[in-house]
Amino acid sequence: MASEAKIPTRTAYASALRRLARRDHSEHELREALRTEGQTHEDVEDALARVKSARYLDDRTYAERYTRSRLQGQRQGRIKIRQGLRTRGVAGELVERALSQAAADGIEKDALDSAARSYWRTHPRTEPALRIRRLFVFLMRRGFPAALVHERLRALWPTPGAALLEFEAVDDAD
Repeated sequence: MASEAKIPTRTAYASALRRLARRDHSEHELREALRTEGQTHEDVEDALARVKSARYLDDRTYAERYTRSRLQGQRQGRIKIRQGLRTRGVAGELVERALSQAAADGIEKDALDSAARSYWRTHPRTEPALRIRRLFVFLMRRGFPAALVHERLRALWPTPGAALLEFEAVDDAD
């Protein structure tokens, strides 16, 4: 028996609206989701054109919202955010613009400070010099750039800052 083509249960436009009502999508994500449903190429492109003309779909605002959400809600750094947006098919210049705006607004520093303070509070039994080194690594894994981590940790904890001196070689290598 030959495999049968998947027949969509609703129009591509209705499906696009339904998806966008639940959460933001990048154009690439929405295109792929509609294709996976079995929508034709023409129907998908027509639906995308309609939702874009109605301003329901805009990769620039999507990148800005995604960036703010990841910084404020999940306390992720720009490296992880950049990767997430590129995976979702957002153009590089839109990604960089959203990241630059968040940095200029101070949101990235606030997110890093919040993540650092939270980590510091949850590891009270660890000796401070060791804790600051582990915190540095933790923040790097969250996607914050080394230079920013170094700057903020020195500002937040100037006394244990001596433990950060060994990381200056890492900053110079970048």
